[in-house]
Amino acid sequence: MANQYYSLYIAPANLHQIILGMEYRSVKGFTGWGQLGILLVFLGAGFILAAITQLVIVMQILPAGVSMDKMSDEMMKVMLKPENVGYARLSQVVGTFFLLFIPAILYMLVCHGKNKFWLGFNKHINAAQIVLGFFLIFLANVVANPLAELSKSILTNFPSLNAMGMRLEDAYTEQVTALSNLKSWGEFFMAIIIMAFFPALFEEIFFRGALQNLLERWWKAPLLAVIVTSLIFSFIHMSVFLFLSRVVLGFVLGLMYQRSRNLWVNIIAHFLNNTVAVIQLFWLSKHQTKIEVDKLDPKIPLWGGLIALAITFGLFLLFEKVSAKNRKQIAFEEQDLIEHIDIGHSYPTNKN
Repeated sequence: MANQYYSLYIAPANLHQIILGMEYRSVKGFTGWGQLGILLVFLGAGFILAAITQLVIVMQILPAGVSMDKMSDEMMKVMLKPENVGYARLSQVVGTFFLLFIPAILYMLVCHGKNKFWLGFNKHINAAQIVLGFFLIFLANVVANPLAELSKSILTNFPSLNAMGMRLEDAYTEQVTALSNLKSWGEFFMAIIIMAFFPALFEEIFFRGALQNLLERWWKAPLLAVIVTSLIFSFIHMSVFLFLSRVVLGFVLGLMYQRSRNLWVNIIAHFLNNTVAVIQLFWLSKHQTKIEVDKLDPKIPLWGGLIALAITFGLFLLFEKVSAKNRKQIAFEEQDLIEHIDIGHSYPTNKN
């Protein structure tokens, strides 16, 4: 065979190899830097399209005669009104569709072609992976809980950053409260789709399917790729107080994908975790007059987080075991695909 294959699970030879990424090409022949540039261009275009479509949606309910200097405030006010919750939910799903889903799909088509395998989609999955994946995400939230309180304590020493964090948290609370106005079973099932399924699908396709896959194959340093992806995953959620918490969640999701090599595992487990939150919001909507978002999660002490961390480690060992056979099948499938692609240069593959 002319091509030389590299495992996705070996450490990088040196920093020079990471920076230049000369040994890696996509199916269509793009270098690591080229693929990253393409993904960023599509991400920027997606951001613009998301902003435009969300503006069009808001304009449908914005009162006539609003001056430009008050446009931003008025847009936020109308979107938070209970009677406009349908528009708010539509705005959310359309925004993430253009911001995350479309860039990932276009990146795949340009850099790898039409085969969804290169985004992590394949048939090798089992029920044990789904169940363990769900509990891993649940425990990740428990581990991350004390970090949120720690972040708030530290940021009190930085007034300007603390003030920004409070503004972002207040805005997030208002948005979730507006979207969580679930008074009927119809609204509940709609929320399952809009607030649970679509976020899980779009986020996993972009962060794990596109970005993490690219960094792993390019750098040949899986742990570094998971860490960097989890940092970006947290940053794009725009929260100061919850930054470390979302880094932990992103790291667990990234490690799950890295060991399963099947994006469906992440999507389904992520969706189930989101569904539990929607069920909680629905119950509160039916039994309380006001939902206090900041009190939905119980406060976990540091020792509780450490116990959850130990359990998480044990579950990951079990997850590794139940994923081993599927991962080997995926590696064989990837190698077979590469052998039938004449790309004329080395391409990393998963031999585990």
